[in-house]
Amino acid sequence: MSPERNTKSGFNADERAAMRQRAAELKAQERKGKSPAEKAAIDRQDLLDAIAGMEPADRAIAEKLDEIVTSVAPQLGSKTWYGFPAYTRDGKVVLFFKPAAKFKDRYATLGFESAAQLDDGQMWPTSYAILGVGQAEQDRLAELVTRAAG
Repeated sequence: MSPERNTKSGFNADERAAMRQRAAELKAQERKGKSPAEKAAIDRQDLLDAIAGMEPADRAIAEKLDEIVTSVAPQLGSKTWYGFPAYTRDGKVVLFFKPAAKFKDRYATLGFESAAQLDDGQMWPTSYAILGVGQAEQDRLAELVTRAAG
């Protein structure tokens, strides 16, 4: 076990903070506006605020991903999920962006949950490491998001 992990819980401080953030998101869901449009607007602003609060390198990737998602899959909803920007269909997370700085990782991650429609035979990737977004990456992201959104 790494020295930064709490021996009692098995989670490090960053992981515990992410869990607290998710609990706060769930509590906030209960307090949000009554209409679906009001809830969607608040969720969208939460996502934009999460992106704005990122380190510059992560923010650049997240902004490009958000631009791609809203362009090729406008039917997906926006929200935060464990503090990460996430995109949903029928309330279920389809894909999310985990910034590298969140857990002091070497790269950011684009992850897909089981609601994503990426199935390809008996095995397929559910996450991708991202260091930057050039044109080739933009094209690949657009293709993945389109497939995942269904």
